[in-house]
Amino acid sequence: MKPEPECKYDFKGRVAMVTGAAGAIGSGISRGLLKSNCNVAITDVSIEALDDLYQELKEQFGEKVKKFVMDVTEFDSVANGIKAIVENFGSLDIAVINAGIAHVSSIKDMDVKEFQKLEKVNVEGTLLVLKELAKHFEKQNTGGDIILISTKNVFSPGASFGAYSATKAAAHQLARIACLEFAPLGVRVNMVAPDAVFSDGKRKSGLWQKIGPERMKARGLDEKGLEEYYRNRNLLKAQITAEHVANAVLFFASRQTPTTGATLPVDGGLPDATPR
Repeated sequence: MKPEPECKYDFKGRVAMVTGAAGAIGSGISRGLLKSNCNVAITDVSIEALDDLYQELKEQFGEKVKKFVMDVTEFDSVANGIKAIVENFGSLDIAVINAGIAHVSSIKDMDVKEFQKLEKVNVEGTLLVLKELAKHFEKQNTGGDIILISTKNVFSPGASFGAYSATKAAAHQLARIACLEFAPLGVRVNMVAPDAVFSDGKRKSGLWQKIGPERMKARGLDEKGLEEYYRNRNLLKAQITAEHVANAVLFFASRQTPTTGATLPVDGGLPDATPR
């Protein structure tokens, strides 16, 4: 078995927060940050899933990881969560906005209440986190980094995926506005736009567990066949992993370039999903 390559980033002394950390992408990002010597606050609304991830990460990274229950749709939960993170770690320097949910439906058959659930998490959740981060970074006055986990669907939406595509596009636009407003604080805001990530080791993607069956049925594929379908549709024939998304987050947080307001695709090369 080959040893894991040494991480090229060192975020010693920095503190990161990851929302929706208990999902496949969130856990991959959290692990990537921890491997880069960052202190990480993992947050999620699912207590059981959060506990499971915390126990897994604590075995390897000890006190560098701490858990905080956070519901991004509730103002007090977000405000109290960020306050608790700062009190526990002493600062908050990197925020990864990752929490999100999906729904499969044509526009004709769309249940408005289902659409509103996505609006609540994907749009209002992003807004509430950005609002509290603005207050936090203004008070801390040391600059910082915000990375929104967007999606290739912002640039290349799919049929029967309107609720997700539209609400994630709204979140993406909020982050673009934040990059304009937060720059005077020394805070950079960037976006990562991945294609489908099905799992992070044993941790299955909650989003794909929800929408996968419909996608498999529509294409006459089983689970493995669906993963192969997504791999083969990109130019590099690459299976997109949570680690790939984490690497994009680490690049932005490393500040190797003076970049804000940028979108980095992590999709193996999808010409129709290239940011324009």
